[in-house]
Amino acid sequence: MAAEGLGEFGRIRRFFAPLAGPGGLGLRDDAALVACAPGRQLVITVDAIVAGVHFLPDDPPDLVARKLLRVNLSDLAAMAAEPRHYLLTTALPPGLDDGWVAAFANGLAADQRRYGVALLGGDSVATSGPAVLSLTAIGEVAAGTEVRRSGARPGDRIWVSGTIGDGFLGLAVLRGSYPDLLPEHRARLIERYRVPEPRTELGPRLAGIARAMCDVSDGLLADLGHICEASGVAARVEAGRLPVSTASAATGEATARLASGGDDYELLFTAAAESTESVNRLAATLKLPISPIGLIERGGGVRLIDENGEEIAVGNAGYRHF
Repeated sequence: MAAEGLGEFGRIRRFFAPLAGPGGLGLRDDAALVACAPGRQLVITVDAIVAGVHFLPDDPPDLVARKLLRVNLSDLAAMAAEPRHYLLTTALPPGLDDGWVAAFANGLAADQRRYGVALLGGDSVATSGPAVLSLTAIGEVAAGTEVRRSGARPGDRIWVSGTIGDGFLGLAVLRGSYPDLLPEHRARLIERYRVPEPRTELGPRLAGIARAMCDVSDGLLADLGHICEASGVAARVEAGRLPVSTASAATGEATARLASGGDDYELLFTAAAESTESVNRLAATLKLPISPIGLIERGGGVRLIDENGEEIAVGNAGYRHF
């Protein structure tokens, strides 16, 4: 915390108390109150982002806030839950002053309005290291209708929303890669990295359709591997079916690299073959591409195959912290 400025509680009163919903009690108490209607259950997730790892230190603070909220909302969508509330913890170095915090809070306010969520509380501390921001998101789902990772069955089709590969390429562009890309392609990839689009409308509508689901954060192949492990099945992904944006294609990156890059925050799910029409209707209703990319099989592991049915060698299937 800077030597001069609003201080911890001044920041809370000025920047964060206006974001509090009714359960947050004006951020004046030690905890929040949350009601859950009969027949509903809470879905709770937490993610942290670190300066220099998940965002660049000079990224605009309002966009950092929006990414922090959105990656958590993506986790709720991946269980078919509707977002309701969130808790926030910030560990900030002295260089991030009241102006930075004000812009950060403005970013949260903008996405609170967009996604219909409200702040319940949290904590703020100082650190001598990089900024660490942690957000816990709380959603609701009708009891028993949540979609887990463990429901995939042999014969299921594998689907993914939107396009893959844009997020990690956006980070690469910010770090100086692909200098010859057209300006509009650079802008598109950077936006996808800084401000992902959680599929909060799609997720809840997949209840009763998707058998297993997760969001694509570490990389499509790695995250599909999590579904396979939880479900005790294998997956075959057809490289030629992977949805790739014009901007990503312009980089010339290999499909295997796009499928393992991460930071897409699209929904990856499996569904019975007879649900194909339902998925296609959802795509048309939401005006969102949802692409079939492969099949669930017996066995274990994930294979990426080419147009001849040959397996494509993949190095790292996705991002790992350790």
